[in-house]
This record gives sequence, C-alpha cells and structure tokens, in this order.
Amino acid sequence: MAKNAIKNVTIIGGGLMGSGIAQVTAQAGQNVTLVEVNGDILKKTEASIATSLARVAKKLYKDKPSDGEKFVAETKARIRGTTDPVEAVKQADLVVEAIIENMDIKHKLFKQLDAAAPPTALFASNTSSLSITEIASVTNRKDKFGGLHFFNPVPVMKLLEVIRTSNTSDETYQAFMEWGKSIGKTCITCKDTPGFVVNRLLVPYMAEAVRMYERGDATAKDIDIAMKLGAGYPMGPFELADYVGLDTTSFILEGWCKKMPENPLFKPLESMNKLVAEGKRGVKSGEGYYKYQKK
Repeated sequence: MAKNAIKNVTIIGGGLMGSGIAQVTAQAGQNVTLVEVNGDILKKTEASIATSLARVAKKLYKDKPSDGEKFVAETKARIRGTTDPVEAVKQADLVVEAIIENMDIKHKLFKQLDAAAPPTALFASNTSSLSITEIASVTNRKDKFGGLHFFNPVPVMKLLEVIRTSNTSDETYQAFMEWGKSIGKTCITCKDTPGFVVNRLLVPYMAEAVRMYERGDATAKDIDIAMKLGAGYPMGPFELADYVGLDTTSFILEGWCKKMPENPLFKPLESMNKLVAEGKRGVKSGEGYYKYQKK
C-alpha cells in the first residue's frame, strides 16, 4: 500500500475508545465507517460524537461560530454508521477493532473480517492488555496486522502506541506511523509485550499503591497527595485507578498474573476485587476508592 493511501477507515466498536477514534479520523478528513451491534447503540454513539465535536469547534472556532458549525457538519458527514461488520470492511484501507477485551470474541470477529476485507487492508487492534500476535493468529494477513493503542479521551490524549509484532511488515509499520501522524497523534513504537509501554508501567504502579494501602502503610488519600505533590503527577494512583475503572485494572492484572504467575507485581488486589464485586468500579459507577457525585 502506497504512503498516505489510507482514506477509508472502518472502526469496529463505538464505545468510549471507538467513538473517539472515529471522531479524530473524520476530523482529519478521512472517511469513517463505524460498526456497532445495534441501531440504538449506534444512535447513542453518534450523539456522543456530535457533543464532543461541538466542544472541539467551540475551542477551535471561538470567534467564528459559523466556521465551527461547518466543521462539525463536515466531520459528521464523513462518519457512516452500520451494524454489519462484513459489509463495513469491503472498501476499507484500515480496520481498527475497539471491542470488548475477550480473545474468543476478537478471534471470531477477525476471522469474519479477514474473509471480507480487501487483501490490501491493514488490520489493527486497540487492545490495551491482550497479545496482538495472538489476536492476529486467526487471520491470513499477519504481516498486515499490528496494534494501535489509543488513550482515553481519544480527542484529547496525544499519544498513540504503535505495536509491532514479529510478523508485522516494514510497510505496514510505516503505514501505521504515517496514519497516526495524519490524525494528529504522536506515535511511539513498542514490541508486542504485555501492557506495551504505558500500561506496563502504570498498572504495577497503581497495584503497588493499593498494596501499601492494604498493608496500612498510608491512607489512599495520603498516597494520592504524596504522588501529586512529591512526584508532580497530575492524579494520584487511587484517583487514576478510579478513573480508568477498577474492573478494567483488575482485569488487566488478572490476565498478566495468568501469563506470568511468578511476577509479584501482577498478584491480584484484595481490596480492588472486593470493590468490583460490590459494583463499585470507580468514577463510572459513582464509587470506587472514593465516592463521586453523579452528574
């Protein structure tokens, strides 16, 4: 595939990550097909993209609201929603998967997509914790497969981790890097290693903070204050865990612990698992290590 040939991007999954990826791709002038499981979810996704675009327009076109309206209308016009993944990939140059973190479900999806997409189409997963090599194993385009790991909220966070497996070709890797830049991201490269760069450092850091709290070394609040004022972090580890989602953090640790049981950093966290079992998953549920006012 020639450089800058990515014009049609299909995104599977319209949750927080998928909708954000769709938005930044459409903002960059590319055509987006967004796939969700049913029409109701699709409507909600399109509404959340419209709200997010209005925020961007307000910032970019402060003094020219009419230009802002044009920007929103043009960007929205580049996004087409569908509930049919097979039809959605037929014209795709790039397919980005952003669905549930479940290997079997991802395998089932990619088998379908591999059979339907053009042989030139590049495939990527936005997984934050599963092996890209393992996800790609069910396809016949392992050389055209890699990881594109975005961060939440996608329209705001500048980083894109580009994950290269031992099978990813140089051409595919270069195309991923070019595409990342084209949608305004700063790209870094990482091998297909658990958690890539950010999560491999961040999740054990949050886990160690929780262990300190569980031992009674310090309170959650004091640990958060210490890391913000002593290390210059914008959020403390407990605020961050609540923001990411305690269920997500626990799920990542569980997966790593199964793969690398000898590593003490990945051992399960009693207090976190208890909160998750009680439905206290952090900011999104209104309570985690802290309580939150529902907006």
